Amino acid sequence: MGKVAVTVAVVCAAAACAVAALVVRNRMKSLGKWAKVMAILKEFEEECGTPTAKLRQVADAMTVEMHAGLASEGGSKLKMLISYVDNLPTGDERGLFYALDLGGTNFRVLRVQLGGHEKRVVKREFQEVSIPPHLMVGSTEALFDYIAGALARFVATEGEDLCLPPGRQRELGFTFSFPVRQLSVASGTLIKWTKGFSIEDTVGQDVVGELSKAMERIGLDMRVAALVNDAVGTLAGGRYNHPDVMAAVILGTGTNAAYVERAHAIPKWHGLLPKSGEMVINMEWGNFRSSHLPLTEYDQGLDAESLNPGEQIFEKIISGMYLGEIVRRVLCRMAEEAAFFGDAVPPKLNIPFILRTPEMSAIHHDTSCDLKVVGAKLKDILEIPNSSLKVRKVIVEICDIVVSRGARLSAAGVLGILKKLGRDTITDGEKQKSVVALDGGLFEHYAKFRNCMDSTLQELLGDAYENVSIIHSNDGSGIGAALLAASHSQYLEVEES
Repeated sequence: MGKVAVTVAVVCAAAACAVAALVVRNRMKSLGKWAKVMAILKEFEEECGTPTAKLRQVADAMTVEMHAGLASEGGSKLKMLISYVDNLPTGDERGLFYALDLGGTNFRVLRVQLGGHEKRVVKREFQEVSIPPHLMVGSTEALFDYIAGALARFVATEGEDLCLPPGRQRELGFTFSFPVRQLSVASGTLIKWTKGFSIEDTVGQDVVGELSKAMERIGLDMRVAALVNDAVGTLAGGRYNHPDVMAAVILGTGTNAAYVERAHAIPKWHGLLPKSGEMVINMEWGNFRSSHLPLTEYDQGLDAESLNPGEQIFEKIISGMYLGEIVRRVLCRMAEEAAFFGDAVPPKLNIPFILRTPEMSAIHHDTSCDLKVVGAKLKDILEIPNSSLKVRKVIVEICDIVVSRGARLSAAGVLGILKKLGRDTITDGEKQKSVVALDGGLFEHYAKFRNCMDSTLQELLGDAYENVSIIHSNDGSGIGAALLAASHSQYLEVEES
């Protein structure tokens, strides 16, 4: 072999070695990056851990805070608001009742014809109305005149089969899903607007008074019989269908709970004890916090950048508005520190709240062998055209960690309520049934969340689980409000006498 050939062979061998070394280095680098991804995932899973013992601590802390909130105003992070609802529907209610549900950029007007125990809800009709954006930042009078006008037009469509006895005023349940200081069953002052509304002159005003004045201005003869929020409405709707319902939980975009308390167990209640001996308490449990809650750096970052830092901590780890955002924050760290989606961080991944919980649910429930739904969602939402199966599997795992934590903590919250009422154990073979009514899109549409919550409750209650059941009580903010108008009707005593 000539010198030239030998030189070429040596150069080729050296080049091959260099290429091989580069391949090995890249593989090692790649393995190093993947090891980093796995380390971030493992750390996240450990920090979100909710072993049974921790859940019991959370439930105990919830019970302690409930006691403190009932003892005095401002005594707890849980507001434990007195709703003034002391008569829940029984099923005996009869007649025509209306509801107005105002909780966002749309409102609903609804009417029900109730036929007592035999016929129950004979007829139900509703209409949804959009609020023009300028009225959300205008004046109190303009907003309530618009709402009263829509209500009057809806009343005008009453069919002949919907009859109101002569001389009777129509009655309405008003679901108002904004922070309110309740003054009685049918009055409450606005604390502050949320959800894009900003009308300064309404703050501090009685919202029922404003609606009543607007109805008077257009000659609509209707009395507001109850002012409620969606948790109290869900409790009413649940009790109407199941006499053993003693609590209601909303798990949707936000979260809240309400339950039936013994009136004598409310130290801050200074009025006369209601005839029923009971009072519905609006817990505002989204604001619960405890050192036992498993919080991560992602939760702390989300809270710090939110509109209400330090508030609604429980809501920020269990409700639909935030679950997708927690997943996005974990993916961001993986992309930045471990090149999870390649060398560059996908620009869309940096947009807060781009991953909504419905999309997260679709990813989480993907049962295809190649997780094609996950791939499609990455492409549509984050503009990541190609993703490997192992990347998709990690994303599903992150969803599972976030949802398991949220569902298990929700179950611990329910256990806290049951403990407060002494219904978390079986005493002397007692068979007292405790039913919890649930509503909200997260509970209704996210099957893995719902199933995990139920199995966790079973795990926490043991034998007592057979006396507890969770039911879906749909449309508490609509039909529940109409039922509360019926159970707080001014004509009840006339009918009973």
